[in-house]
Amino acid sequence: MPEPVLGILTLYLNDAKQLEEKSVYRRMIIEGSHIGLDVFVFTPADVNPGKELIHAMVYDPGSGKWSRKWRPFPNMIYDRCRIQRNARFQQLLKFRSRYNHLTFLNRPLRNKWTVHQTFSQKSRFRQHMPETLLYQSSADLHRMLKFSPVVYVKPINGTGGRGILRIERQRDGKQLYDIQGRRQNRQIIAPRKVSLTRLESIVRQWCLGGRFLVQQGIPLRLPSGRYHDYRMLVQKNGQGVWELTGMAGRVGAARSVTSNLHGGGHAVRAEVLLKKWLGSEEKASKTMKTAEKLGLEAAAFLEDSFGALCELALDLAIDREGKIYVLEVNPKPAREVFARSGDSGTYRKALVRPLEYAMWVYKNKNTPSPVKTTDE
Repeated sequence: MPEPVLGILTLYLNDAKQLEEKSVYRRMIIEGSHIGLDVFVFTPADVNPGKELIHAMVYDPGSGKWSRKWRPFPNMIYDRCRIQRNARFQQLLKFRSRYNHLTFLNRPLRNKWTVHQTFSQKSRFRQHMPETLLYQSSADLHRMLKFSPVVYVKPINGTGGRGILRIERQRDGKQLYDIQGRRQNRQIIAPRKVSLTRLESIVRQWCLGGRFLVQQGIPLRLPSGRYHDYRMLVQKNGQGVWELTGMAGRVGAARSVTSNLHGGGHAVRAEVLLKKWLGSEEKASKTMKTAEKLGLEAAAFLEDSFGALCELALDLAIDREGKIYVLEVNPKPAREVFARSGDSGTYRKALVRPLEYAMWVYKNKNTPSPVKTTDE
């Protein structure tokens, strides 16, 4: 009986055909071979639609080398494609549309605003969402500044902490605002004080050419002055059931308004960081249990709303009282936060679980649900 085949769908980063997570894919191919799953990597540019063949990237664990082979379409597709603003992404959209009938382990999630609105329909999740508005004019900025002394402006499709502006109202009554941020190229904008009129102008410029959210800021500054949050990964296991894989703390770089590792942040075991933040092991343990329940329910709810998912990362803010806020969700999560926090067991589990889930899907001939459409 032939081995089931999983195709990892990704996008080249540039015209030189570089891949962002090649070392991760190599590890997944090796782990797949241990459980009887044949895994290869491809992009929409590698597909020959006339012959229904894929010029796949294959890795041979024996020789330790990558090569190209023409392969038929796989039994299942694991979509790892992140948003790009280029022709490669347009090619991906055409691929998804043309091959919509194939078995995808995961479908694209919608933008942050649509996800926020979807969560807000249910009181179960609404209590864990920071106040958020879609920025359309300075009036939205004013509304949020009246509600919260700290406000974040961020793109509805951004990743890696790019394009985020942090605004803090000064307490001296002079109508001055501290602003700092990180541009789309990840360049840090040093803190400075500006008037309300100047702030309005900066935010207008910041939001040109895209759609942005204005969001309540949660107090996350550590005594060191750095910002922190928590990355929680939930995945389907080898029985097709949602399960917590792990949770890690992220501490941002100096002068950074975000905690992203790509922006120079570092990872810490969640229980260690949370114990320091909340003041006791008991509070930390209780909060992590609450977060786990929230994450599993959120994943099931989003899958029901948007179509098949096999994993989801939730970026969580936890205030000093232990109240949990979902800052955003990511259906194409990186796993290095666990490796960098020294939790190699969870890192391996994060790589293996999608493979075990793929085996379950194949054995049960249980095609995950097709993509669902919702108005943007």
